Order: sequence, then C-alpha cells, then structure tokens
Amino acid sequence: MAKSSKEDIFKDEQKILEKLKKNANKSINEIANECGFSRQKVWRIIKQLEKNRIIWGYTAVVDEEKQGYDTYFILIKRTTHPLDQDLAEKIISRKLEEQMDKLQCKMVSSVYTHGIFDWILMITAKEIKQAKQVCELLRMRYQKYLSEVHLVKSLFPVKIQGILNPDKDSLKGFLA
Repeated sequence: MAKSSKEDIFKDEQKILEKLKKNANKSINEIANECGFSRQKVWRIIKQLEKNRIIWGYTAVVDEEKQGYDTYFILIKRTTHPLDQDLAEKIISRKLEEQMDKLQCKMVSSVYTHGIFDWILMITAKEIKQAKQVCELLRMRYQKYLSEVHLVKSLFPVKIQGILNPDKDSLKGFLA
C-alpha cells in the first residue's frame, strides 16, 4: 500500500536526501536498499526533488589544497545605497564569475546573509595575490554599494558540504 500522507512523503524524502548528502555517487539501488524502498520509489522521489529544485545538482567534495589552491572567504558589508536595476541584472548574470576566471580564481559559494556581513563569497585561488585582486575587482565594480570588504584565508577544512575531512593526521597536526 502506497504512503500518501504529506508527513510520510516528507519523511521518505528526508531519508533519501540524507543518503545523497553523505554520498551523491551512490546508485539508486544502494539508496533503495539502505532506506528499505523500491528502486522505482527512490527514482521517483529523486526526480520529484529535482523538479521542485530541492536538489540543485550533484558535486564532488575536492581537496583544493592537493590541487594547488587555497580557499578564501570574502566578507562584504553593504552601504545603505539601494541597488539599481542595472546592477541587479549584472549580479544575476554572473559576469563576476567570468572575471574571476580570468584571475584564475573560482567561486565556490556565494551567499547573502543577515548579520554583520551581507554577502559572503568562498573562492579558491593559487595565490593570495589573486584573491586580493578579486577583492579589488569587487571594490571597483560595486564601489558605492560596499562599505567593507575583508579577505580571510581558510587554514584547514574540517567539514565541507556536510562531509568530514578524512585527513585526520593533518587535522591533528593543525590542532597541536
């Protein structure tokens, strides 16, 4: 008999989402076995979650340091000057990412926040010089909208995207 209550559907979705968060590379069969669901049910739920944009995409968690990159956070505080429509369109068009690519930096994450800072970017760069160039680019591009821009270098990733860093020896060395 199929579960039909919204609460039961929500619980089933959460079980599947937890499995995908831990390892999005698992097969539908593996997820079905671990959740006690049929393969078809798991496939149907995943497709519905994708359609509703609860799942935006799938990604691998990469050790950027082993790839020769450092991770930085750019903390941004806005002025009270309202955004005009042209600037909003520039932000939405993601032109900033294209300019960052030219500086050999990659945007990992970008979030608008409520608190001391209004916008936090997570980027990777081979050198701090490149990360500083991104900060300068932001200052120039959004000059009248930004009151503060701070660059913070990540020292050791303990957990990324819900995945614990498996390099326990490095963590132990870092904490010692």
